[in-house]
Amino acid sequence: MDLNQVTLPALDVAASVAFYRTMGFELVVDAPHYARFKATTGTATFSVHAVESLAGPSPAVVYFECESLDAQVAALEAKGLEFFQAPRDEAWLWREARLADPSGNVICLYHAGRNRLDPPWRVRA
Repeated sequence: MDLNQVTLPALDVAASVAFYRTMGFELVVDAPHYARFKATTGTATFSVHAVESLAGPSPAVVYFECESLDAQVAALEAKGLEFFQAPRDEAWLWREARLADPSGNVICLYHAGRNRLDPPWRVRA
């Protein structure tokens, strides 16, 4: 199976569209209640769907891999986006930075390289 898309709740679809377009994603579908975006590389898509309220902060985190994480974060900060976690090296051998979209959905930009699919602790058959 191939992952098609992930859909996130959006309190304000228009604000979410502006946020994700600022991040560089291609807008594929734009409706008052729904928007879908294409990732900047590959064929994966993700979407936002209008909701009237949220029960609380979402525990989900959406990850987007960047080849040059620090440069990507700097470019997005220059466009006015604010990260609540600056790029840092994690114990699981990924470098990560985090920000939240207008609805509070956590977005993690990261670079893992070969450790994404082949970490030292990978299960071997």
